[in-house]
Amino acid sequence: MWTILTRFILRNRLANLIGILLITLLMGGLGSKVKMSYEMARMLPESDSTFIAYERFKKQFGEDGSVMFAGMQDDKLFDLEHFQAWYTLTNKVRQIEGVEEAISLARIFQLKRNDSLKKFDFAPVLARMPETQAELDSIREIIYGLPFYDGRVFNSKTDVSMMMITLDKEVLNTKNRVALIHEIEDELNSFSEQYDIKLYYSGLPYIRTITSEIIQKELVLFTFLSLLIAAILLYAFFRSFRAVTFIILIVLITVAIMFGTLALFNFKITILTGILPPLLIVIGVENSIFLLNKYYNEFLIHGNKIKALSRVIRRIGAANMLTNATTAAGFAAFTITGNSLLVEFGIIASVNILIAFVVSLFLIPIIFSYLPNPKPQHIQHFEKGNVNKLLKKIVWVVLNRRSLIYAITITAIVFGIFGVTKLKTTGNMVDDISTKSTLYKDLMFFEEHFKGIMPFEIMIDTRKKKGILRASTMQKIDELQDTLAHYPQLSMPVSMVEVAKFSKQAFFRGDPDYYSLPNNQERNFILSYLPKLDGTGQKSVLNSFVDSSLQKTRVSVQMANIGTTEIDSLQQSLAPKIDQIFPPEDFDVTITGSSVVFLQGTNYLVSNLISSLLLALLVITILMALIFSSFKMVVISLIPNLIPQLLTAAMMGYAGIPIKPSTILIFSIALGISVDNTIHFLSRYRLQLLMNNWKIKESVLAALLETGFSMIYSAVVLFFGFAIFILSSFGGTEALGYLVSFTLLTAMLSNLFVLPSLLLTLDKRLTTKAFKEPLLEILEVEDDDIELDYLEIESEKKP
Repeated sequence: MWTILTRFILRNRLANLIGILLITLLMGGLGSKVKMSYEMARMLPESDSTFIAYERFKKQFGEDGSVMFAGMQDDKLFDLEHFQAWYTLTNKVRQIEGVEEAISLARIFQLKRNDSLKKFDFAPVLARMPETQAELDSIREIIYGLPFYDGRVFNSKTDVSMMMITLDKEVLNTKNRVALIHEIEDELNSFSEQYDIKLYYSGLPYIRTITSEIIQKELVLFTFLSLLIAAILLYAFFRSFRAVTFIILIVLITVAIMFGTLALFNFKITILTGILPPLLIVIGVENSIFLLNKYYNEFLIHGNKIKALSRVIRRIGAANMLTNATTAAGFAAFTITGNSLLVEFGIIASVNILIAFVVSLFLIPIIFSYLPNPKPQHIQHFEKGNVNKLLKKIVWVVLNRRSLIYAITITAIVFGIFGVTKLKTTGNMVDDISTKSTLYKDLMFFEEHFKGIMPFEIMIDTRKKKGILRASTMQKIDELQDTLAHYPQLSMPVSMVEVAKFSKQAFFRGDPDYYSLPNNQERNFILSYLPKLDGTGQKSVLNSFVDSSLQKTRVSVQMANIGTTEIDSLQQSLAPKIDQIFPPEDFDVTITGSSVVFLQGTNYLVSNLISSLLLALLVITILMALIFSSFKMVVISLIPNLIPQLLTAAMMGYAGIPIKPSTILIFSIALGISVDNTIHFLSRYRLQLLMNNWKIKESVLAALLETGFSMIYSAVVLFFGFAIFILSSFGGTEALGYLVSFTLLTAMLSNLFVLPSLLLTLDKRLTTKAFKEPLLEILEVEDDDIELDYLEIESEKKP
């Protein structure tokens, strides 16, 4: 197979180049139309009970995550000039297209008793902008006499108030949300600059929009940085501007095809697919290093360029195919998670890793066949230089200090096992936001003054029409709210009970002392003033809290950005108390909201990611078994790759980094990449066995010296290539940077020291007949090379 492929690549160089160029242009054109994703990723399958309950809640009461918050701490807000500006600002924000409503101290509502019509009028506290300080002072007294808003729109103890901006849900799931958010920000910032008052922004729509923008910026930044780092390291390795230029060109072709693949699958750019360009760059560079090192090594031996290139395709191409297959398997395992974000990431990554292999396998031999023969400075690192000296020291250690290698390895394993016991599983709704970012600090501002902004909902079904209006039901809801008040993570609730209290206060002419539930005597009078809810009447404020039959209601709470463990504990603590207040035989009570869906989604995702990691391990093991056949050799090949995984998990345990979706996916990625060195080493080892008449010691050392250069070079490129993600504003991407870099560095050390040591120690017990006769032969070893005369390029043919 590889002989045929070699002939096809080298005989049809120009046609292959034109074909790849046309494909690149086509895919690049398609990729230019790829859009950013602004939707919240669905973490649960549609059949999940939590997801079904949340969808039922949204159908009944609407979306719970469409409000943007703007907060400030201003002790001069009730100075006439400040308040007039805030009043004007609130109305300007309301008029922005895409804004449904804006609530602030300059625009809040009250109920007024209208005896002539026997109803409550729902009217703004401010009918117009106040014109005098005296007028504003009287308005302030009215506002501070409305307990309904204290702790929800303002905090009277800290002089903090906020504007709650409800956004059009149709706009939120499109690219227009970016312009909308910035238009709102620009209006608000004008007030901030004019009065030198800091404004704090938050809310799920705002957070998602800003994070989408950051993803776009980081995509460009990390792509540039990965190219820069790759170029610097490649030049340091090969001392050739031509080699660097063409390798960078090859990886850019891969990136262009990747964007085209996104378009073909109709996927959008997300926080995960946004890291694929730099990821493919470092993987493409790794492929090129193995191919180029083999080319230079072969040329050093016999000085025949075409012979060297043909051997590159047949010998390294075969091993590269398997290494890319194992890397792709690590990513493809994400497709079983059921999470759309990870499924898309797994599909695009795995497909394009294989494409990157094909592109480099074709273009490296073709391009270098056109270039002049390598110069001495390009190949001198094989005979002298720091890496060569380092490899000789490694060989000496492997030969003479294997007991020390085993002692260090066992110590590291014990250290790793103990560290793993310290691992914890958790996650936050905005977990990926850096604690150093303004976005996170603003979120903390709202938690400090309003206890949080994350939606937490309790839906109550009385199972009876008009069951909500019963005095006993209202008392139960009030009791539930008293229970919720004992949880510091939860804000003051908003519910039908609060509307009833607000109504009683209005019935008694706005006296704040009457802000309480109506008693049995008061109920009939007060309820007669409320608007009718028969499903055909005019929509009123009550529609936000009850259904048209008055059978179902909601208790809405805002929650702090706590971890999934705390959310779970909160649910576990609340469940028996809710059952005590609302007997399950009489009521259906559901705890739901974005926060609860996120909790269940995180638990579901972690469980599925563990399954995907095991699947990746299984697939990689099968691939290794096909090439190495011997069960013992497969086990030995996995040892140097599982040790780094253990140490990475231990580092997470010691550093307090929890297991969560953004960190657990690291293990599948790192496993798929780190096993590459093992495959290259063992495939070279088998080849050396054939060439050295099955002399194990000589074969191990020769394989180590031959692949050591590429192992070290590729590890350095991968280390720095992933390390750039440490600069990310997202916690998950940042963790990907230092955890994968650490894993790959330890994997390199493990493959350089532990793997050859095991082969030498166990020698003939490992190198069995099964290892000699694999199920899948990836090396075509022949005494004579293929018909080189047919492969000679035209300019080199003898007349």
